[in-house]
Amino acid sequence: MVDVNAGTALVTGANRGIGRAIVEALLDRGARKVYATARRAGTLADFATDARVVALQLDITDPGGVTAAVAAAGDVTLLVNNGGSLEFADLLTGDLAAIHADMTTNYLGTLAVTRAFVPVLRDNGGGAIVNMLSLVALGAVRGMGGYSASKAAAASMTQAVRAQVTDLGITVHGVFPGAVDTDMIRAFPIPKTSPRDVAQAILDGVEAGEEDIFPDAMARDGHRAWRVDPKALERQMASI
Repeated sequence: MVDVNAGTALVTGANRGIGRAIVEALLDRGARKVYATARRAGTLADFATDARVVALQLDITDPGGVTAAVAAAGDVTLLVNNGGSLEFADLLTGDLAAIHADMTTNYLGTLAVTRAFVPVLRDNGGGAIVNMLSLVALGAVRGMGGYSASKAAAASMTQAVRAQVTDLGITVHGVFPGAVDTDMIRAFPIPKTSPRDVAQAILDGVEAGEEDIFPDAMARDGHRAWRVDPKALERQMASI
């Protein structure tokens, strides 16, 4: 089990949405220090009122930026890979550059940060990695096929990394949210869960040792459907 309150966390994509909510939830729970990262450091300015927050500029697709983050945050015990990209591109007719962007950020960027910080976690006595995935990793949505594929790749990567670090005192958690009320899908007229509630559920899941976390009602319903009949969930998600 991981005590998320006692360690030092780094959260990517912390300037808005779920990432911001996770930083706030960690602070509410008494976190010692939180490195809040974003592509533009200026978007983190309002965290300056809490001395426990260290704002870092980090583009997870930039190798130099990832190296700099490791050098600045050598005391991390909880890595939250939340930074991501959502391009609404279907796989057959969508902009190939947009599909490439989702895969580069959501899969390769997340992997790059993970690879860089595993030695940090190991040297600090162990810890946890949290990868923000999506319910669409289990059932693709046609209109965002590139995003769905990138999250499915990240889900497979999460499993592979988990197997590799099991003897290092590091736990790896995949988070599969459904519809969350963030800027990415705010225009969609569907029921959504607040980022705050999702963040609390994620941290509760990490502390409970859950490897796969379904932090909202839509995610839990989708997971139950997938366990009973994966093809039914596939058809349901494809109809969106």
